[in-house]
Amino acid sequence: MNCNSVYALCLVQSKKRGLSLEEKREKMLQIFYESQDFFLLKELEKMGPRKGVISQSVKDVVQSLVDDDLVSKDKIGTSVYFWSLPSCAGNQLRNVYRKLDSDLQNSKNRHAQLVEQCQELRKGREESGERAEAVADLKAVEQQHNELKVELEKYRDNDPAAFEAMREAIAVAQASANRWTDNIFTLRQWCSNNFPQAKEQLENLYKEVGLTDDFDYLELAAPVPIKAVAE
Repeated sequence: MNCNSVYALCLVQSKKRGLSLEEKREKMLQIFYESQDFFLLKELEKMGPRKGVISQSVKDVVQSLVDDDLVSKDKIGTSVYFWSLPSCAGNQLRNVYRKLDSDLQNSKNRHAQLVEQCQELRKGREESGERAEAVADLKAVEQQHNELKVELEKYRDNDPAAFEAMREAIAVAQASANRWTDNIFTLRQWCSNNFPQAKEQLENLYKEVGLTDDFDYLELAAPVPIKAVAE
């Protein structure tokens, strides 16, 4: 294959390769800059293919330019017009430059502040034998503290405070259970007084829901003294 054939093949392949989004944006901006006119979207969709931008992607490309303030958009009557002048793009770029320059200056100022703070924090923390010894003692104390926490965790179940909290919770649960038991007895008495003719049916109903003859208030064994738990 000679050089001419290779060159022709490269041209064919380059024509087949689609334009990137940035390339499409540049092509559409060329339309605005060359004409310096106002366009409807349907007009841009017809002109886009002349620059290599297929009509189906013109809308999205133009909208991206509008979002970046490179193309202006306004509704006049019932129609929406798009336009962009080279001077507008220049102003936009200058605004971007000023913002970036301001951000850069702020970053430099912040960096200078952090450097100054770092230098201040280093004062009194210079490496020395005394400092190294103090750091070693601190690490030893921290390690001992962690070991004691692990050891204390083993005796959590025998903690008098935890036991007292559990005993109080049991007392609350007992009181609640007996309160419901009292409500059940009250309801049974009310049913017996108001429906004496249905005594047998009511007794069967009580048995079905678990109210047997041994149903009574809940009584707990004598509580264990906290002192015995602590020992």
